[in-house]
Amino acid sequence: MRILATLAVAVCFALLSYGQELRFDNDGKFKIVQFTDLHIKWNDARSDTAFTCMRNTIEAEHPDLIVVTGDIIYSTPALENFTRVMEFLAQFDTPFAITFGNHDREFGASNAELLKIAMQTPNCVASDTEGLSGDGNYVLEVRGNNGNEVKSVLYFLDSHQLSQLADKGVDGYAYVCRDQIEWYAQTSSKYASLNGGTPMPSLAFFHIPLPEYNQAASCETATLRGIRREKACAPQLNTGLFAAMKEQGDIMGIFVGHDHDNDYAVNWHGILLAYGRFTGGPTEYNHLPNGARVITLTEGSRTIDSYIRLADGTIEQRTSFPGDYTM
Repeated sequence: MRILATLAVAVCFALLSYGQELRFDNDGKFKIVQFTDLHIKWNDARSDTAFTCMRNTIEAEHPDLIVVTGDIIYSTPALENFTRVMEFLAQFDTPFAITFGNHDREFGASNAELLKIAMQTPNCVASDTEGLSGDGNYVLEVRGNNGNEVKSVLYFLDSHQLSQLADKGVDGYAYVCRDQIEWYAQTSSKYASLNGGTPMPSLAFFHIPLPEYNQAASCETATLRGIRREKACAPQLNTGLFAAMKEQGDIMGIFVGHDHDNDYAVNWHGILLAYGRFTGGPTEYNHLPNGARVITLTEGSRTIDSYIRLADGTIEQRTSFPGDYTM
């Protein structure tokens, strides 16, 4: 009960911070633009590439929601640098959400401090659920074009930084914790109850890919579309988030960043495992032209239409899930 109560507070705060609800449009569509791995360095001209990409994409796509999936800043001064990015996004008068990556906390400010800045920024709909591991675990509701019913749910999770079990021989990246998974499952069940017992069509966003990304990409019978130029840098331990999502039956797709040379999407047991396109400039490694992933949901349908938009406006990898991902 405590988790669900704090969830309700988090959702209300997110909606109030923007001042309007997220809704499907008159055509029954809801468009999301995903930026990832900006790696913004303070007063570094190389970061202009990321800002140009974001501006060009937002102005071309007119999304209903902007999502940034982590590694937003990449230098000191952390608070000033992060504030600059938040203010840049705020100017487009479009609601935007964020998750943190493994690097954001490395420059003199905690993720909690950064999240406070984000939540105070106009048009930002990010929030936090009290009592959970990490910072920035929350949900956003997308309501139908007519009426007040929730038609889709978007989950945002903190995938943390590095393994907390290095002293026990488990190195590498962190993993989504058990309390976060329990919160997700309880929240999912709540929305299913509101939906007459049917799982609510949902998406999930976080930074570090799950171990299942490597399983799916190496499976000869899984349909993969897009570019895969590196192994997914997933945690060594699998804490069961994918299994929980499969059991709940609501998640249609998971969208991450972290691996700059991947932008693929792959069908794994009926859930789309997808990367965004690296959005940053040459402040970090990248061998792909920078861009963004565009995601469109349709009210009343368990489908995901998606493509990659490059900074120059080129469209790549236009697909529809599940239709284009079946054998």
